[in-house]
Amino acid sequence: MPAPRQIGVIVGDFHRELADAMVASARAEAGRLGVEIPLVVPVPGSYEVPLLADVLLARESIHALVVLGYIERGETLHGEVMGHAVHQALLQLQLQHKKPIGIGIIGPGATAEQARLRQEPYAAAALRAAVRSLDALASVGAR
Repeated sequence: MPAPRQIGVIVGDFHRELADAMVASARAEAGRLGVEIPLVVPVPGSYEVPLLADVLLARESIHALVVLGYIERGETLHGEVMGHAVHQALLQLQLQHKKPIGIGIIGPGATAEQARLRQEPYAAAALRAAVRSLDALASVGAR
């Protein structure tokens, strides 16, 4: 039997309780799908995600990533600008490394209540997206 696929998780933990719930949800989904999460790397916030994503995607042992976090609604456009920059960087890293990244970042612009309602489903969906992308890559002989 082949070894389980290894999915790394990066989580912005500025909102610690939400981050912990999201990681727990991703771990539960990984168990249901038969993949492993060998490491969870906490970072201060979404801005720090792309650098760690680049480092982890370069590892042969990591087959895909899941990125979790929350960019809250603020009084300025800071969160929106950051959200666009982080998503663009992750898209480029995915293409560069030819490895999927499931994005479970709530926001930008979500309220605390919206984040609380979305924390578990977003994390599980990000994990499923990464695994389904790995399956799609395998189906075309790319992995």
